[in-house]
Amino acid sequence: MPLPPARPRLQDAFATPTDKRRYVGRLFATIADRYDLITRLLSFGRDQRWKARLIDLARIEPGARVLDVACGTGDLASRAAAAGARVAGLDLTLRMIVLARRKPGAGRIAWLVGDIGQLPVAAGTVDIITTGYGLRNVPDLPRALAELHRVLRPGGRLCSLDFDRPESPALRAVYLSYLTLVGSALGWVLHRDPDTYRYIPASIRRYPGARGLVALLEAAGFSDVRHVRLLGGLMAIHLARR
Repeated sequence: MPLPPARPRLQDAFATPTDKRRYVGRLFATIADRYDLITRLLSFGRDQRWKARLIDLARIEPGARVLDVACGTGDLASRAAAAGARVAGLDLTLRMIVLARRKPGAGRIAWLVGDIGQLPVAAGTVDIITTGYGLRNVPDLPRALAELHRVLRPGGRLCSLDFDRPESPALRAVYLSYLTLVGSALGWVLHRDPDTYRYIPASIRRYPGARGLVALLEAAGFSDVRHVRLLGGLMAIHLARR
């Protein structure tokens, strides 16, 4: 009988893009069945409100071609489909796609397993890209942004929801300490591994933050880039246009 895959180690997650890709793939396969629960807990129950806000800001029209990347269990993809869009949901983790397919209305959505850094989508064919908690997890952020830019049609829009990295050192320290403490407890209770959700504050520490992401989006060729602060700047929605 083959041995189960080794539990991913947080200290190995960020050494190289290849290490992060491997770590993220194994981590999200581990947490997929509890992903919705953890998202609700860490957002203080507000994640659905934020996702509804993102869909409103995306201004989806009936028939629009929407690609939801890092789709997880399909919340944004389902909202886009309910707005009348033709939607594809893509995630690196097969288990996330399996769970997404079980949700009401999932039959209206095309589900794909794939990598943001190498999208199986033709250039210039997407009207709107949505993503929730996706950009922070990619191993090579400039490459991922270039790929998102490639598949959007001219005038197409990118809409991203994610944790932010507060600019204030004091607030950032408190925020990351809170996420580390809560993540450790949840990781131990749910997986017997406190490192499981310590990944979130570890990834935020390495994330460029809202203003940094604006600069990266502009460097990737996007225009009309702006961000909307949520939860006092602890979360953000980024909007950009090709």
